Amino acid sequence: MSSETVTSVNKLRRNSIGLALLTFMVISAAAPLTGVAGAIPIAMLLGNGAGVPGTFVIMAVVMLVWAVGFVTLARYIKNAGAFYAYSARALGGKTGGMVAMIALLSYNAMMFALMGLFGGIAASVFGGFGINLPWYVWSLIGVLLIGFLGYRQVELSAKVLFVLVALEVLIALIVDFAILKQGGAGQLSYNIFDPNLLFSGSAGAAIIFTFGSFIGVEASAIYAEEARDPARTVPRATYLAIILIAAFYTLTTWLMVGATGVDKLVPTIGALPDPTAYFFEIAGQYAGGGVATAAGLLLVTSIFASASAMHNFIARYFYVTGREGILPSFLGVTHGTHQSPHAGSVTQTLMAVVVVGLFAIFGLDPILTLFTWVAQISVFGILVMMAITSFAVIAYFRSHKTDESGFKTFIAPLLSGVAMALMAAYVYYNFGPSTGTEGLLSFALPSLVALFAVIGYVAAARLQSRAPKRFAAMGDNDWATGDPGAW
Repeated sequence: MSSETVTSVNKLRRNSIGLALLTFMVISAAAPLTGVAGAIPIAMLLGNGAGVPGTFVIMAVVMLVWAVGFVTLARYIKNAGAFYAYSARALGGKTGGMVAMIALLSYNAMMFALMGLFGGIAASVFGGFGINLPWYVWSLIGVLLIGFLGYRQVELSAKVLFVLVALEVLIALIVDFAILKQGGAGQLSYNIFDPNLLFSGSAGAAIIFTFGSFIGVEASAIYAEEARDPARTVPRATYLAIILIAAFYTLTTWLMVGATGVDKLVPTIGALPDPTAYFFEIAGQYAGGGVATAAGLLLVTSIFASASAMHNFIARYFYVTGREGILPSFLGVTHGTHQSPHAGSVTQTLMAVVVVGLFAIFGLDPILTLFTWVAQISVFGILVMMAITSFAVIAYFRSHKTDESGFKTFIAPLLSGVAMALMAAYVYYNFGPSTGTEGLLSFALPSLVALFAVIGYVAAARLQSRAPKRFAAMGDNDWATGDPGAW
């Protein structure tokens, strides 16, 4: 579409997601059971051991401070492009184009990574029941099921995610309360804020691992065009998701430490053939083998739920970038019946099939390569976007006079912007050690974020030269109302 006019407006399904469903969709991206079983034992082993529960509380505070500016801006800009829209309206269309492409890279990278993890874990879990299929077959099954849900009405995905998240949280809480009831190893009264624990080992690595457990809470605004009363629902869902995730992880990690003991925690995890077996070991010890088996099955569905959430994010970013002229217009359409971003959903599904196929053809490990390498690209990209968005809040409210307090529009976003930028720098410079990559690869993979930023800048500049009115309307609220405004 190269003209200055728009012949039709494709709308997402309005008023289809309430507070509860939106909160669970956001939490599903954080994959609570996947974090507990996969990331947390590694964070304890490579990070600060028994200091992880206290680190979660600190990270929750950082995320809540970041959310102050984010949700304040969300009340003024209602666009499914979220990070992209905020950047475009506050920092200009070219910055918006950069953020849009970083978002597509970051969320696609996480989805691809999760599909590798899904295939590897599913092959192991179901292999124990005599169902032996290669990892890539399980991954492709997951990709196609997720694609089906993403193609349909958003309520279907939301309800499926609600059930899956509820089950994975439930099984983790069963283990938690079994440990609590039995008193663990007798050290449940230890101080999680003890500086000797918080700053032991590699506290920086622990911070990044705990941040990863909150990935997805920033996506509440992606559903702004589909949520009921988004000015209220999006902020509430964001805060509620952060608080619930923080409470769950703090409780669970405290009890995971208590199950073995402060001093024995790291040696116990380090002695296991695979650190990710730790949660299942204590689940079997305190709650019984049946619970451990159920937790293994629900780990598969937890990864599936997280990947499904990422797929929904990606489909909406494809939709917005196509709708607003950054990417080809065929992406910017919704389904005539489901009002879903089906073109973006199909595009993402095909991309996932190709990536899984390539890793399978070259015989690369689904967890050690596909998951480990690619997930860190996503973490870096999301941190970059969160930092940019924080500074976008400051810029927006400097040029738009409102009654919002200085804390919401300057102090909180400044603090969070600096914090996110520092964490992004940490991830970049430690990419090699954290992923096992060496040499040029350790710099090339995270540098994809900069490459996609350049691609977004060029795409936005091209839009500016060909359709200046469309460029000026990038990220506008008019799309949320179905009125393309001055076009």
